Amino acid sequence: MTIQVGDKIPSATLTAMGSDGPGAVTTEELFSGKKVVLFAVPGAFTPTCSAKHLPSFVEQADAIKAKGVDTVACVAVNDVFVMDAWGKSQDAGGKVRMLADGSADFARALDVELDLVGRGLGVRSRRYSMIVDDGTVTSLNLEEGGGYEVSDAGTILGQL
Repeated sequence: MTIQVGDKIPSATLTAMGSDGPGAVTTEELFSGKKVVLFAVPGAFTPTCSAKHLPSFVEQADAIKAKGVDTVACVAVNDVFVMDAWGKSQDAGGKVRMLADGSADFARALDVELDLVGRGLGVRSRRYSMIVDDGTVTSLNLEEGGGYEVSDAGTILGQL
């Protein structure tokens, strides 16, 4: 069943680029004892994700953190090198933590997979944003289809 408000984030391991190269980031490390804004995109360097979704969070990161958020993070079903390059190209450093879900394990655990096999893109994640407080989802904005209506940074700011 798809993740819902009130659910605990399932245990999973993501990957982030660090100063020493790629490193594992568990959901426990990411969410335990913290308030986190997490948003997911179907893919790095894709049109809506690059022109609107990630930029909205880069632009609003300071305002979001000013409302008591410890971390703003972006996750996509891409490898860590692609996520790192995309973050650099979008000036996300220090604002949005870029997380790779290379095999879609986290997307599957949340039940938010997006099957784009027919378009040659494989299995991805649906677009969403959420607020997670100490591992529990307190707000969820899950897009339908390929939409970009409710998962932007402005919506999250209004929910904090």
